[in-house]
Amino acid sequence: MSEVPVKNGTPQYSIGQISAAGFFSAIPMTLITAPFERVKVLLQIQGQNPPPPGQKPKYSGGVDVVRQLYKEGGIRSVFRGSAMTLARDGPGSAAYFAAYEYIKRRLTPKDAEGNVTGELSLPAVLTAGGAAGIAMWIPVFPVDTIKSQMQSAEGRPTIGGTIRSIYGNGGFKAFFPGFGPALARAVPANAATL
Repeated sequence: MSEVPVKNGTPQYSIGQISAAGFFSAIPMTLITAPFERVKVLLQIQGQNPPPPGQKPKYSGGVDVVRQLYKEGGIRSVFRGSAMTLARDGPGSAAYFAAYEYIKRRLTPKDAEGNVTGELSLPAVLTAGGAAGIAMWIPVFPVDTIKSQMQSAEGRPTIGGTIRSIYGNGGFKAFFPGFGPALARAVPANAATL
């Protein structure tokens, strides 16, 4: 393994190294986020389809969702969609960190020799964060659609079956529902988090 160059006391990781770190950071996070994503998707679907008058909704809240999922199918049911969550978050995080670092480096003030001459301005940080958010969602949006469909489906959906169903119901465009609003949200949400 090669040594990481140091400049001004700071390690200078390559964009590829930063991207790989972003990808690998998603692995432990998936263990935490996947069940929460499943609960969120099921409650969102329930909210879009209220029960008839006089009937109670299937779930009374997040804890009730987990309890019922566990009762119906054990821990596997609670973690359904984890592979697709990782398939979304690994590449998404890789793209996010790579784009953020690349743009940040391009916008950092430098002299003619490439030496840093000042701090990155707040507008530059916000620009890098917003662009990184867009870079994160563009390649993984179809994966997120597949994940959400799998997490909300009854029974035991497969990745292949879910892909065929989505494509059969609307072609290629069906993998991008709400794409424009999601990108519009990604800019301020990611600009504000950095």
